[in-house]
Amino acid sequence: MSTLATVLTVLAVLGGCVFLIAVWDVFIQRKHAILHNFPVIGHARYLLEMIGPELRQYWVANDKEELPFNRSERTWVYASAKNENNNFGFGTSENLYTVGYPIIKHATFPYHSSETSVFADLSSIPCAKVMGETHGRKRPFRPTSIINISAMSFGSLGERAITAMNLGAKQAGAYHNTGEGGVSPHHCRGGDLIWQLGTGYFGARGPDGQFSLDLLCAVTRENPAIRAIEVKLSQGAKPGKGGILPGTKVTPEIAKIRGIPVGQDCYSPNYHKEFSTVDGLIDFIERIAQATGLPVGIKSAVGQAPFWTKLARRMRERQQGPDFIAIDGGEGGTGAAPLAFSDHVSLPFKIGFDRVYTTFQSAGMAQAVVWCGSGKLGFPDRAAVAFAMGCDLINVAREAMMAIGCIQAQKCHTGHCPAGVATQNKWLQRGLNVPDKALRMTRYIQSFRTELLALSHAAGHEHPCQFMPEDIEFCTGVNEFVDLASVLGYEKEAVPFSGMASLTPPS
Repeated sequence: MSTLATVLTVLAVLGGCVFLIAVWDVFIQRKHAILHNFPVIGHARYLLEMIGPELRQYWVANDKEELPFNRSERTWVYASAKNENNNFGFGTSENLYTVGYPIIKHATFPYHSSETSVFADLSSIPCAKVMGETHGRKRPFRPTSIINISAMSFGSLGERAITAMNLGAKQAGAYHNTGEGGVSPHHCRGGDLIWQLGTGYFGARGPDGQFSLDLLCAVTRENPAIRAIEVKLSQGAKPGKGGILPGTKVTPEIAKIRGIPVGQDCYSPNYHKEFSTVDGLIDFIERIAQATGLPVGIKSAVGQAPFWTKLARRMRERQQGPDFIAIDGGEGGTGAAPLAFSDHVSLPFKIGFDRVYTTFQSAGMAQAVVWCGSGKLGFPDRAAVAFAMGCDLINVAREAMMAIGCIQAQKCHTGHCPAGVATQNKWLQRGLNVPDKALRMTRYIQSFRTELLALSHAAGHEHPCQFMPEDIEFCTGVNEFVDLASVLGYEKEAVPFSGMASLTPPS
């Protein structure tokens, strides 16, 4: 066949395909007016809509425009994870006079970086407090890193993503929160774990679907990497709402990990069956702590205030309760959620943390708790503000996802993550190189700590826990800046700290 004949054949086939598509659009399909009115070319509209986030982030949006993370923020995470130059040139591109913009005040005589001897290699910057020390737990835990990986379940994230994160956490000396989906084999690659118990009690539920303390104890005995247990009351993305994992996603592996039937829809209720009062919550925490010896804490977004007032009061009266409290801001959210929940339910981090911390201050209980903050805090400047407010630890989720390759395609809820992070699709996961991504996870945490420590030194402090509200100012109007204490209405209680040398990591 001649070249001309080949070309004509190809054109005829293509023309036939176009004709069939046009017939389908105009005469058969009845769902889309665009396709009926503009056959064939109307499909371009849906294609462009499908790849809209990618188009905007690469060609349309400016460096500071996108949400939830703009291009400059993503660039810093990527460069830090890849061990590339994460500095920016030609000065700031931020509008420093925007209301709410924070400024970290440097000291005229900064802390000498060379004086940091014990942790000069940045292999770890330990927490200044010990989880479980206040309540005399048998197995207290001092996290060896102030920057850690927040809760993300196997099931929401793929096995390669979870494995890379845990290996990265191990190499960086950080802990890795399992998320409410239970302790999977992919979490057990050597990194310290905080096992999160949600309303489904996955991994610690008996055949009847109820919580099983015996099973929980068995899992903690089998996995010495579990250093603490976190009871999840709510999360920033969808507080007060349960979830469902469709039966099609309940593979034999996930079913075994979660303790649920294969192939059946898996429901997480929006409430805990084991308790429904503050005293019931404290009793539940004490049962677990007594049985396992581990520190037990809670994670919650912040909504109605009476719960926190009563919790602080009953903790003081009983001298029992959570060893740590993780406050999640409404701006957080790796999990899929209805738009109304994502946008309108639960307070943003700074407001929520302010209200809870001051409630515990009023009850004289702020120092009795290790405070963890999460909700877009995966950057040194935001972490510095969180420490100045009273946080002892920072947990990062979406920033950790970006460190191992997430491109903010915003397809987490579809199962079609193009980077192979938030998906169970085997083909998409194959593109995620575990050793490489684990190293990127490590570098991100180390770079984060390095820059945060440098900010601490610039402000005259040896450790980030020493940041105080007077070290931060916020823009509150035209040519007006006031210190953090004035903005929030409280002074953080100083953390007892005798120097880096006193924070010897546990053997």
